[in-house]
Amino acid sequence: MTVNLASFLYLVSGILFILALRGLSHPTTSRRGNLYGMIGMGIAIATTLALALPSAGRFGLIVLGLAIGGSIGAVTARRIAMTSMPQLVAAFHSLVGFAAVMVAAAAIYAPESFGIGTAGDIHAQALVEMSLGVAIGAITFTGSVIAFLKLDGRMSGKPIM
Repeated sequence: MTVNLASFLYLVSGILFILALRGLSHPTTSRRGNLYGMIGMGIAIATTLALALPSAGRFGLIVLGLAIGGSIGAVTARRIAMTSMPQLVAAFHSLVGFAAVMVAAAAIYAPESFGIGTAGDIHAQALVEMSLGVAIGAITFTGSVIAFLKLDGRMSGKPIM
C-alpha cells in the first residue's frame, strides 16, 4: 500500500468519524451515525494492518485483542440501561484519555518502535507531540472520571476547591 493511499484512507476514516459524531447528536440519525463510526474504524484498522504487515503470530494477537475488546464492549452495551448511557460514555471516554497517556509513555520508553529516534535522542517534534498527548490525555481521563462520578451520583455537583 502506498503512503498516498494510506493517507487518503485515513482521511476518509476521519471524515466518517466526524459524520458519526454529527449523526449521533440526534435520535433520528443515530443509527446512521453509528454505522459511519463502524465503517470509519474498520477502514482505519484495515489500513493500519496493511501498512504494518504483521507476522501471523502478531496478527493473531491483534485479532485476539479486537475480539476481547469487542466482546467486553458488546456485553457492556447490552447490560447498561439507556438511562445510564451518559455514565457509560464518560467511563469509556476516560479510557481513551488513559490510552493516550499510555501510548506516549510507551513511545518514551521504546522510541525505536515508533520510529521517532533512540532512547535519549528522541526527535523534538515527537517530544512535543508526546507532551501534548500526555497533557490532553491526562485531562481527558480525570475530567471523564469526574463526569462519570457526578453523573452516577457518587460525587456532588458542587465545585471542588
